[in-house]
Amino acid sequence: MPVLVAQGLQRSYGPREVLADVSLALEPGERVALVGVNGSGKSTLARILSGLEVPDGGSVVLRNDARIAILAQEPQFKEGATAIEAALEGLADWREAMNAHERASEALSTGDDFEKWLEVQAQAGADIERLGGWSRESEAESMLQQLQAPPADRLVSTMSGGERRRVALARALVSKADFLVLDEPTNHLDVETIEWLEGHLQDPAAQPGAVLCITHDRYFLDRIATRTIELEYGVVHSFVGGFTAYLEGKAEREAHDDRVEKNRQNFIRRELAWLRRGPKARSTKQKARIDRAESVIGASGPKKRGDVKLHAAVARSGRTLLSLDKVSIDLGERRLVNELTFTLNKGDCVGIVGPNGAGKSTLISAMLGTAVEDAIIGGDVRQGETLKVVSLDQKRSGLDLNKSIVDNVSEGGRVDFQGQSLDARTYLERFLFEYKEQDRPVETLSGGERVRVLLAKLLLQPMNLLVLDEPTNDLDLHTLSALESMIGDLKATVLLVTHDRWMLDRLATQVLCFEGEGQVTAYAGGYTDLLAQRAKTPAPASVAPPAPKKSKKKKGSGRGRPKFGAKEQSELDGMAAAIEAAEAESEALGLALAEGATSGEAHEKAMTAYEKSVAKVETLMARWETLEELRAEADD
Repeated sequence: MPVLVAQGLQRSYGPREVLADVSLALEPGERVALVGVNGSGKSTLARILSGLEVPDGGSVVLRNDARIAILAQEPQFKEGATAIEAALEGLADWREAMNAHERASEALSTGDDFEKWLEVQAQAGADIERLGGWSRESEAESMLQQLQAPPADRLVSTMSGGERRRVALARALVSKADFLVLDEPTNHLDVETIEWLEGHLQDPAAQPGAVLCITHDRYFLDRIATRTIELEYGVVHSFVGGFTAYLEGKAEREAHDDRVEKNRQNFIRRELAWLRRGPKARSTKQKARIDRAESVIGASGPKKRGDVKLHAAVARSGRTLLSLDKVSIDLGERRLVNELTFTLNKGDCVGIVGPNGAGKSTLISAMLGTAVEDAIIGGDVRQGETLKVVSLDQKRSGLDLNKSIVDNVSEGGRVDFQGQSLDARTYLERFLFEYKEQDRPVETLSGGERVRVLLAKLLLQPMNLLVLDEPTNDLDLHTLSALESMIGDLKATVLLVTHDRWMLDRLATQVLCFEGEGQVTAYAGGYTDLLAQRAKTPAPASVAPPAPKKSKKKKGSGRGRPKFGAKEQSELDGMAAAIEAAEAESEALGLALAEGATSGEAHEKAMTAYEKSVAKVETLMARWETLEELRAEADD
């Protein structure tokens, strides 16, 4: 028997129709992913299905005994609640049964109405067993720990937005509801916690009910979904399976729609040609043919949603944009980064991963030379002379919520892009903002729509380094794909803080991984490569150049540091070309490795070659520094 059946749901906000005719059913144990572009109405549909919002038309029928739990984008809690109290809100029936059992036990100790209270106690005990047993509070505490939520006794009102969402997720999961709605559950979770959540949702004992999940995390979607539903133009299309099956099914459906539309257009052309010949419409057959032609001509073809078109204004840069030499970062008494040596070269896309609070954003700030409150930075950070940075931060700063979309992006209705003056409204249409929508205040937009406005604004600025701090939060699949394609087409240099394993595998040439105790390890390739390399051998704390060998003194010679002579000058003169050649070789090997063209023994050989090329570059850099020091001493 279905947990939920929805028929003909309709919902509009003013003139904007969000749901036109939505019908669906959810069976126990199903894991259904709900996808669609930002602003298509996914959260609206979730609220209607869970009873938080009333549709304009249609009906939702829930099984009589079904319990509902929802993780909303902006979760609400009781005032003054601690983390554990908030998590236990998902066990309202269980807590009521526990309270009844406690009251009955206290009453029995007095000896009054013994038979009555004994019966109440027995019924409460049965209810507790039916609702999951006596240890549900321990389960809630364990859930908070698994999700890396704050301590159980901490007030929710003192938490950050990400911490509040983790507590809300624990509240939803611990309920073991018959119908569980998760709206962007992977936002603010690190990769390890996301992988734990995947396993939890795949376990029918842990989550026996039906799950409706709104997510743009493609690995997550592919691993948990038994069915994927796309909401498009107010109606839904269903595909059996996860993200891969959804892509295949969508391609087939669109190909079918194209064939149908092509046949319709051919029919229209034939009938128009017949009508223009002016046949005498006297017979019933002729009148029927005219009526049929007019009905087909008057019908509209399938709606086609345009693709987001992202383009960036790219500035010229040197080969090396950033270099870190034994950089350490302390925050209070805690060491976030310990002696990290790292070089960011032109065309690199470096992913940065690690647990929440590990220091990923702080490391980015140290690289860019921006203020890091209370952080102490040691070592040497060098920036290229032509460095121009465009940064999308976690707070999505840079938008005026009271202004319209077009006024946030332009002044006077024009924008400058790569030396050309463009109409701002035409430019915004590339980001799927229709002309008539562009006067809407930004505060009325969904989270994903706001990110699209911010991208439209940021990508006007000339840059040679793009910094993306959790860019996938709130973005839909279409915009994510467009962003990835832009980075790939431009061969842009990118620092990418993300938990999106799909994006890392598609783009990253290297991953910096926070592994605890200040250790930041560099892995070649994407996230899957990181896992493969971890499984083989533990990596060093950082990719550091080998220390230059100390010159050995001959006994009794009295000789100190080597002198800088004609031989050293000749070597120094050729050093720039040697480093450039070594860097080019390393870059080519790294790109080939990231593309995943090899596997097994071939992959291992490619990895060894890449590591040797990196070591060669660092050795040459170390030798270059030594020669420069010797020349400086000679000049003195």
